[in-house]
Amino acid sequence: MKAAVIQGPGLVTYETVDDPILKEADDIILKVTSTAICGSDLHIYSGGIPQPRPMVLGHEFMGIVEDVGRGVTHLKKGDRVIVPFPIACGGCFFCNHDLPGHCENSNPEHYGPEGGVLTEKGGAMFGYTDLYGGYDGGQAEYVRVPYANVGPRVVPDNLTDEQVLFLTDIFPTGYTGVDWAEIKGGETVAIFGAGPVGVMAAKSAYLRGAALVIIIDTVKYRLESAKQTTGSATILWEGNVKDVVQQIRDLTQGRGADACIDAVGFEPDRSIIDKAKAVLHFEKGSVKVLEACMSAVRRGGIVSVLGVYPYLYDNFPIGQFFDKGLRLRGGQAPVHKHIDKLLQYVVDGKVKLDDIITHRLPLSEIKQAYDVFSKRTDGCVKVVLDPWT
Repeated sequence: MKAAVIQGPGLVTYETVDDPILKEADDIILKVTSTAICGSDLHIYSGGIPQPRPMVLGHEFMGIVEDVGRGVTHLKKGDRVIVPFPIACGGCFFCNHDLPGHCENSNPEHYGPEGGVLTEKGGAMFGYTDLYGGYDGGQAEYVRVPYANVGPRVVPDNLTDEQVLFLTDIFPTGYTGVDWAEIKGGETVAIFGAGPVGVMAAKSAYLRGAALVIIIDTVKYRLESAKQTTGSATILWEGNVKDVVQQIRDLTQGRGADACIDAVGFEPDRSIIDKAKAVLHFEKGSVKVLEACMSAVRRGGIVSVLGVYPYLYDNFPIGQFFDKGLRLRGGQAPVHKHIDKLLQYVVDGKVKLDDIITHRLPLSEIKQAYDVFSKRTDGCVKVVLDPWT
């Protein structure tokens, strides 16, 4: 089959690889009909999260069941399904507590309670390095899906792929940030990052009754797109974080937002000075967005961290965290917990997901797809790939 394979930092190739096969009784083989590039994929593409061997990328995908293991009870050949990005067994302690991203069984080689940088990680994810299970991903013609009685959901025939594809990751992830922020209605929510996850967080905040959503980003066209698709207020971050924080406070009677959501993570846009500081402190990336969230949120508020932070950082503002009485939540989204409810939102027409798609490309143009998505050229917000054209 054909697939997108990471060969090293900055190099993704369109390759012929072995077809996946059933390995366990509860596996399925999925013929992928649509897949997408996620911002998290860029952390592998940049080398920020290491992957030493070639691997098929992709954790946002859906398709048609091609083959089923003898232990699969909920699916049959021909079913059209979406697949959550965490790989979860459905029966361990964490799966039973709605924490599929911490599954004790899907990542046996690197799992552990410590949560270290290069070992003792959480549960597995599709196409997301050997540290997270080493499972090939769905930027391919076919993919093996383990624990198929737990993850995949059949989708209605009257909905297109593009209407439901983002239920695999970015919509549940955005919704998780809002859920962690305990939005009940009437709040002000500040979202740092106008990329796909930030936009989905904004849509989710309005679903939960937020009164005002403010999206902050360094790229003007992304803010314009986010405003168009969500109706949110926007702030352009042009260099001085104090100016950004002050604008948020000016919109909230000087208090700050009730909740802030970090939808950027450890690889934000940075100045040469910021990069030099990171080198001096032996750090990879930056926590500047998280620090901005902690300044912009009101006392007693909540900061939800959806952006990836895989490393350790000195000078974390623990004093500010304590003095302001903040609550901090973060991690991989528990997609399995929310996916059925969110699918119903789509079925009922309460939310539109496909309006963020700016580029539709064949999988064979994967190099161009990663280039335009990573460099944010040509007005790119979200790329969807067709493995069969």
